[in-house]
Amino acid sequence: MDPAAPHLMDEILEEIFLRLPTPAALARTSMASVSFRSIITERFFLRRYRKLHPPPLLGFVHPGGHRFPLASPTLGCVDPRGFHPAQAPHPSAPLARAVADGADFTYSFVPEPRDRKGRRPRYRKGWKPSDIRDGRVLLESIESLDRFPILAVCDPLSRRYLLLPHIPTGLAVQGKDPHENVPILAPISDEDEDETSFKVICVSRFDTKLVAIVFSSVTQQWCIAASLSYPFDEYGVPSYLTGFSCLFCVRGCFYFAPAAPCLDALFVLDTQRMEFSTVVDRTGYHIQLRCMPCQEDDPLDYTVRNRPGESRSIPFCIVEGREGALEMFSLPNNGQPSNEWQLENIIPLPGQYDYYSLGAAEGFFFLGATTEDQLDMDNHCFAELSGTEWDVDYFSLEVQTSKLTKVCRRRSQFFNWEHVYWYFGFPPSLSKPSI
Repeated sequence: MDPAAPHLMDEILEEIFLRLPTPAALARTSMASVSFRSIITERFFLRRYRKLHPPPLLGFVHPGGHRFPLASPTLGCVDPRGFHPAQAPHPSAPLARAVADGADFTYSFVPEPRDRKGRRPRYRKGWKPSDIRDGRVLLESIESLDRFPILAVCDPLSRRYLLLPHIPTGLAVQGKDPHENVPILAPISDEDEDETSFKVICVSRFDTKLVAIVFSSVTQQWCIAASLSYPFDEYGVPSYLTGFSCLFCVRGCFYFAPAAPCLDALFVLDTQRMEFSTVVDRTGYHIQLRCMPCQEDDPLDYTVRNRPGESRSIPFCIVEGREGALEMFSLPNNGQPSNEWQLENIIPLPGQYDYYSLGAAEGFFFLGATTEDQLDMDNHCFAELSGTEWDVDYFSLEVQTSKLTKVCRRRSQFFNWEHVYWYFGFPPSLSKPSI
């Protein structure tokens, strides 16, 4: 019998490699031979593999004290910035450790930001992460130098980067400065043939409009792609005073939650159609959540023990749930109402922790948790607590299965405002995005 043609052997090997259960197994297979690696690193193969296997959770990136100054080192506070890998017994721990050892999450390889006149920051130099998606990190200048943010996109593994051109001032609405800018990375769609290309979206909030300003790595230019007018809410509060409390990415759409509790809608940006819309998100289900055991705290009772995470907990998170439906997750003490949402399930959590929500991504709801026996808040004053460190456990709750998994533990400041970016890989050692 004649030996099989080389291309048929490659096709057979592709089908075998597609059935490998984890990206870690795929990474080990790629190291077995040069021919195996050439097949596995092909973009077409990686695209097929990603559709069959969800990206593994490798850890999170903490921006640290970028928005608020870090406490004095003399108080013993730890700078929390950088990548925090998943720890054993998490299944992604070996691959996450390899990423932590091989990547540069200090972004030292990216040149310092400069304004449109070429000037460097005067006080707070460097970059802070603004979004992470598909192995890329969107960086924003720590010090605000312009009406629009100064941005860069990088890959911490390959140490490649691209400094984005400044957003033209002519894209401002009626020549006014925006009240808020939210830079985000657009997710790669199934229709995108070139995975080396990417888009950056800057959602700018003006007096009466939301504007999506988009940069394409193909055209190397910024343009206004969508806008939404919203002068006042139903209570007569100017929308430009409200701001955004958090945002979530689900199925190629970004959901922006207004910070003002009186606003009764989420703003939605469809990144494929580049269209804004709104979704009403209020009913009376928050009352049911409040009536659960241990949730009947009297707001006027100042003897009630404050819970450490409440001040930094995201009120709710939107994820892709079972059978592709949108689901809203919330902790009981941060329940939010909704007009178009139905209270379907209450998932009990282990009782030895105080929990706070950290966000959602890739079908997971993320939680931070501390044990109540670490410290007694009643015996500490604010000045002492400001320098207190404690152990924080980070958990992921898989929406499809309601499975709670511990990701890692780290030391955290007691009053440190918590916002983290979750890092997933495909695995990253095989799919380094071109910048």
